[in-house]
Amino acid sequence: MSSDGAAHLRPQQRLTAAVFGRVQGVGFRWFVRERAEGLGLVGWVRNRSDGAVELVAEGPAASLERLVDELREGPRGAYVTRVDVAHGPALGAFSMFEIRAGGHLGD
Repeated sequence: MSSDGAAHLRPQQRLTAAVFGRVQGVGFRWFVRERAEGLGLVGWVRNRSDGAVELVAEGPAASLERLVDELREGPRGAYVTRVDVAHGPALGAFSMFEIRAGGHLGD
């Protein structure tokens, strides 16, 4: 079996994260989308009314862990004080990674 086929068979995981600090008004959602797409992840990111940025991403566990590392750094201008993460099995509900409006209730 080719390495592409083996990668396709790896179990997909789901990451739910909330990023706290100075993370709104600094391009954080666009940063997350760019990094997630670069890692081959699908899901969404949005601003929360409490000032945090929330996201759900699905894909290979190693890619999700790399995304968490990126979240802890953030883009230029951001100051991340905390990243809360939860992991679980992927639900397969996404086909791309999107930026959602802050009022979106998630999924």
